[in-house]
Amino acid sequence: MSISHDHYLKYTSPSVLDETLAFHAKGNYVIHKTTHHLSTLHQLPPSALGKLTGNELQLNILACENGQGNIELTGLPSPHPLQRNSSCERFNERPLHFDTVRALLAPLLEKDSTTGKRGYPSGGALYPVEVFCIKLTNTIQQWPSEQSALHLLPSSRSFEVHTPDLNSKPLARAILPMTADIGSPSLALIYFIYLPKALFKYRYRGYRLALMEVGSMYMLTDLRCKELKLGSRPWSGFTDHQVSKYLNLNPTLFLPACIQLIG
Repeated sequence: MSISHDHYLKYTSPSVLDETLAFHAKGNYVIHKTTHHLSTLHQLPPSALGKLTGNELQLNILACENGQGNIELTGLPSPHPLQRNSSCERFNERPLHFDTVRALLAPLLEKDSTTGKRGYPSGGALYPVEVFCIKLTNTIQQWPSEQSALHLLPSSRSFEVHTPDLNSKPLARAILPMTADIGSPSLALIYFIYLPKALFKYRYRGYRLALMEVGSMYMLTDLRCKELKLGSRPWSGFTDHQVSKYLNLNPTLFLPACIQLIG
């Protein structure tokens, strides 16, 4: 079933929408050559970062001091399908067939037309996260459109071509700024939270549920990448407004929560 996306605004509180958008905007970050000398996320020295990275948080310190040992666990072997590969540090340019893109997104499709349930969890089965599939290079064979952006329709189990007047070059630069030195990923998946759909039922808590949904989706896709022998990397080095603008999406309603680079 498909209804107009504007229909959700009818049931969404304007104050909840405004306050959630204002909170989300606090996490926005401007990446541009004219402001790179001004924009920074932190001032931590490398020595401090080294000490603060990759640690666990042990809470029961007294038990360890009294000689009470922890209960040991065994990790998954690296070939196990649920043991994810490390994020790709640098993508090599390689040919990719569109059939592989189809296979990559199969876990996100609707499983049962009678319930509308998809391959990942969603609070209240609302599914407020929209996925856009962006061709970043010309190495993807049999791409089905002259446009570089496809919108996933999980219930229809199909793609729709997004906005015919799309300018692909500035969109690619918005996803991968010139300062990013990570090679040549072939594909980008952009996970957008459609805010009215996230908030109309659960209000503020719906925003949290939408973020959880994004994490479920990109982790599922990450494991699928391992199966298909593709490199994958969750990516946050983008400016929200630029990505929304070049996809011709309303930046007050469509929030890019994460980008996943694949190649």
